[in-house]
Formats: sequence, structure tokens, C-alpha cells
Amino acid sequence: MLPLGTLFSAIRLPARLVTAITGRLTLAETDAFLADALDGGPVICDPRGPRYYALVPASVPRTWRDAAHEWRDADADVLGRDTLLGVPRLDVTELNPVEHASYWSVPMESMGMLCAPLKVARLIAAAQMRLEEEASPVRGVGPLREA
Repeated sequence: MLPLGTLFSAIRLPARLVTAITGRLTLAETDAFLADALDGGPVICDPRGPRYYALVPASVPRTWRDAAHEWRDADADVLGRDTLLGVPRLDVTELNPVEHASYWSVPMESMGMLCAPLKVARLIAAAQMRLEEEASPVRGVGPLREA
């Protein structure tokens, strides 16, 4: 367990947000997508949640406060001070539910390399848009009627 808000903070993403973007990819394919979308920024996967944690600079809870408030509608949350995050060992990079509860979906290269908040925000926005599109009925299309 590591305290958040000093070295880094985290943005919790429910798996349904990630799946809204990736579709029905395997976990390994989803991990590769996240590595690409977040430029290799570290991400922890907790498949029991199911949820992901994108590690971001410690200042994000303060500097992205307005966006973080909007993200709550999508069940995404910014975690900072007064929060402990379970972090897997650095060598746990694949799902192994018998031995580990979580794993590094995108491994941490170094303590200084974190996810760019704007990249995470774009991922959340794209996922929200995709979920809204799926939830809304298609407009202007319907059965033909005879006059």
C-alpha cells in the first residue's frame, strides 16, 4: 500500500470505460492499447474491481478538480492525499489471480514517468462519448410509413 498525493496520484477508471474504447479485446491487447494511448504511462489493473488506476502527477487532484468532478458521472475518480493504493510488485505484469490481486497493465518504467493527465482526460472523454452513443437511440432512422 502506498500513500497517494506525494510522489504521484491516481485516476481510477472503471473497466467499462476502458472497454467502451477497446471493445472486447483480451487483457493483453487492452494493456497494449493503454500503453499506446497513455504513452507508456504506468497503469495498474485490478480485475476484481474491475478497474484500472492510471498513475499521474501528485498535483492532479488539485489542478484537475473541475474535470475530476465531471468524471464522477462516469464512475472515474481522482485519488490523492489521504488515499492508500495497493500497488503490485514491479515484476507482476500479467494477470495471475491465484498469486496476485492486481498487476501492472502498463509497467512503471521509472518513478518520474507518469501518465499525462491530458491523455487520461482524453481517454475518459472518448469513453464517455462512446457510452452515450451506445445508450441513445439512433435519430432519424425508423420504419418507413406509407402515406
